[in-house]
Amino acid sequence: MKAPTLILLALAAVSSQVHASSSDAWAAYDKKVLASCVKASGLKNAEPVGTAAQFDDRIGYTALLLQGQYPQKHMNGATGTELCLYRKKTKTAVVTEWDSIRPVGPAR
Repeated sequence: MKAPTLILLALAAVSSQVHASSSDAWAAYDKKVLASCVKASGLKNAEPVGTAAQFDDRIGYTALLLQGQYPQKHMNGATGTELCLYRKKTKTAVVTEWDSIRPVGPAR
């Protein structure tokens, strides 16, 4: 077989594997990520901000922004944003405060 034919066959195989996951499986995964991230954050009334960023398996993480109220009494219910990284391999979530991160202004 010639190299272009092998490349096309490889791409077809990868493409069929990408589509192998059902929408139900993705929905269940998204639900698991959200639950783990909310628990790790400790935020009250935590909700996702936008959609999760799915990194490929070489990276092994899903990133999700959450927004909710800080539970500490001295925070007086202040709204906070946290970035959650969900590690696919261990099915664990870690969070970091994201309040101080500001979007970059428009390019000049």
